[in-house]
Formats: sequence, C-alpha cells, structure tokens
Amino acid sequence: MAENKTKANTAPVEDFLRTVEHPTRRADGMRLNEIFHEVTGWKPQMWGPTIVGYGQYHYIYDSGREGDHLATGFSPRKANLSIYIMPGYADFSEILSRLGKHKIGKSCLYLNKLADIDEDVLKELIQAGLDDLGRRWAITPS
Repeated sequence: MAENKTKANTAPVEDFLRTVEHPTRRADGMRLNEIFHEVTGWKPQMWGPTIVGYGQYHYIYDSGREGDHLATGFSPRKANLSIYIMPGYADFSEILSRLGKHKIGKSCLYLNKLADIDEDVLKELIQAGLDDLGRRWAITPS
C-alpha cells in the first residue's frame, strides 16, 4: 500500500508562517495558529511543507489501509485558508450556518479571510471536529 505523502516533520511552524507571501494570508495564518492553540492547548507541528497541524491520530480502515494524520489544523494557501477540522463523519451544518462566508469540501473548510467569519464559531467548530474525531480514533496531543 502507498504511504501517506503528508507526514509530520520538525520544521518550525513560525518560520513557515513568516514565509507566506500574501500579507493578509500571513496575518490570518498567525491568528489561526493562536486560535488552534487556544482551542486545543497543543503545540503546532508542520505536516508536509504547508500544513500546520495540532495533534494526530492513527487510523486503520476496513480495507487494511492505515496511517497517521493530523487531528486538526490549517494551511494558509494562495487561493484561500484551508482549515482541516471536519473528519467527514458528522453533520456540522448548524455550526456552519453561524460561521460566516465559507465553502466546504469533503474534510476541509475554505475561507477567503478570517474577517469573513465569526472566530468564536470557528473555535466551536474546531472543538466539535476534534470531539467527533476522538469518538472514532484515539487522538495524541502534539
């Protein structure tokens, strides 16, 4: 079986965030780092070259595929802020309805900028995602 391409590493999170070119995206990345730390109480860790993760879990699917993945986190990408908080198991539509301007993918939330959303609702969503994930897989704090 193929290995996951995105793995935890020891690159300094702050160094990565300082290299984000777009000033709003960089500032939002710094703020997201504060928000995720506040909600989780965990230290950030880089996953691959561009994802800031908090905690991790080991999964084993019925197919036999297994691996490790970040429990929650974000990436300040060129096109948007990608937020990894929805493991795809639960319906978070009630929380999302109060969040503000966003788009969702299978397990990601996409924001143009933090000014478009309610940060308190984002914190609630991060915690709800972790709670849901923790009911399925054991989460190891980072």
